[in-house]
Amino acid sequence: MRLFLLLVSLLAAQLTRKDFRYQSSGLTEIHQKSAETRDGVSLRDIDFASDSGGRTAAYLVTPPGAGPFSAALFVHWYEPKSTDSNRSQFLSQAIDLAHSGSVSLLIETMWSDPKWFDTRNPAEDFDRSVRQVKELRRALDVLLAQPGIDRRRVAYVGHDFGMMFGAVLAGIDPRPTCFALQAGTASFSDWYLLGSKLKGAARQNAIDRLAPLDPIRFLARNRRPVLLQFGKDDPYVTRKTAEAIFQAAREPKKILWYDAGHGLNAAAIRDREAWLRSRLAFAAASD
Repeated sequence: MRLFLLLVSLLAAQLTRKDFRYQSSGLTEIHQKSAETRDGVSLRDIDFASDSGGRTAAYLVTPPGAGPFSAALFVHWYEPKSTDSNRSQFLSQAIDLAHSGSVSLLIETMWSDPKWFDTRNPAEDFDRSVRQVKELRRALDVLLAQPGIDRRRVAYVGHDFGMMFGAVLAGIDPRPTCFALQAGTASFSDWYLLGSKLKGAARQNAIDRLAPLDPIRFLARNRRPVLLQFGKDDPYVTRKTAEAIFQAAREPKKILWYDAGHGLNAAAIRDREAWLRSRLAFAAASD
């Protein structure tokens, strides 16, 4: 067993950007479904070509003017009982950031469907998770193809599964310049096995299969600024797990705690927006 675990560890260490290769050329054209102006900011309902051959729905939020703009990719949480368990979760925050000169892309994911967790095939969790990372990379292509983007100022913001996939992205994609991550756990198996009836060797096999994708491993490779936010009363992420994630992350890093559950609270939003404004304004201030 010790030898097997060592092999799993080595496999995880060997996962590189090559394992997340995707179709990146000539596929950044968007289709617009509708557009409106909200608080002086352009809000467009769009879709674009996904890596798997389909279409990814998204909101594109753009400030007035010609730039240069900072940029942010927002990836939502999974809470099927919540009305914002989809690309709408961070919409008001993206509009706030637009007033500070940031273009934002807020995307749909495989977990945007409230029934996703119960209807998915667990045998496909690893492959579909790798595919989701590729879709995040495609989304970055689309975001960075927008006019006036300053590539020195690109944020990734993710909550729950959005945090976990963002941590993997942090280990393999050099384009985001900072990461604001909230209420995720260290291993995909922590959540993919919630409610699972697997026991003994079968359960361990599932854990070992997912281990090479553990977000904590990939976050440890990242050297860009990271903000981690957790709720003190989160039923899904223990303080021990959150502290382990923080310890694995490299400097510069910051962790903040809130008197809140898994969904966090208004104080977390305020702190995150302030941190993002500080990081995204840094390059511009140094010109």
